Amino acid sequence: MHIAVAGNIGAGKTTLTKLLAKHYKWEAQLEDVVDNPYLDDFYNQMERWSFNLQVYFLNSRFRQIKQIRNSGKDIIQDRTIYEDAHIFAPNLHAMGLMTNRDFENYSSLFELMESFVKGPDLLIYLRSTIPNLVSQIHKRGRDYENSISIDYLSRLNERYEAWIHGYDKGNLLIINVDELDFVDNPEDLGGIINKIDAEINGLF
Repeated sequence: MHIAVAGNIGAGKTTLTKLLAKHYKWEAQLEDVVDNPYLDDFYNQMERWSFNLQVYFLNSRFRQIKQIRNSGKDIIQDRTIYEDAHIFAPNLHAMGLMTNRDFENYSSLFELMESFVKGPDLLIYLRSTIPNLVSQIHKRGRDYENSISIDYLSRLNERYEAWIHGYDKGNLLIINVDELDFVDNPEDLGGIINKIDAEINGLF
C-alpha cells in the first residue's frame, strides 16, 4: 500500500508522516532536504537554481516511487511527484523565476515519468492558512527558509487548492490542520487516524 502526504511548506507533512509510520508500522519515505545540494543556493538565488532544484526533486521522487512499487511494503511518502510538477515548477515559471525553455523541458520530463507511475492508494492533503504556515516555519527555524515570503506561500497555497480540487489519481483525504496539534494532543492524532482507518477500510 502506498500512502502519500501532501501540503504546503510548513503544513506538517514530515511530522505527520513519521507519526503515522510509527502508528501503522509503515515505512516512511521522507523528502530529501538534508542531502539536497541545491536548496541553499535556490533560496539565495531562485532564478539561477530553480530548474536544477526542480529536476533534482523530480529525479528523487521518481526514484522513490519506483522503490515503493518494487518493495511490496506498506509505505507512507512525504510529498508527491505531482506537487513538484503541478505546484512548485509552474509557480516558479509564473513568477518569472524559471525560463520558458526550462519549464517546457521540465514539463516534458515529468510527462514522460508520469507515464510510468500511478498515484498513491491514498493521498492525505494537509490544508492550512498562511498565518499557520508562517508560524510553523518560524517554529522549526531552518536557515534556508528564512527568506520565504508570504507572497510565495500564498501563491503555492492557491495552486495547492486548485490541484486538490481536480485531483483524480486515487482516494483523497483532506485534513484542515489549523486547529489541530497532532504532535502534543493525542486526541487530534487519534482523530486523523480514525479518518485514515475509514479510508483504508474502503480500499479493500
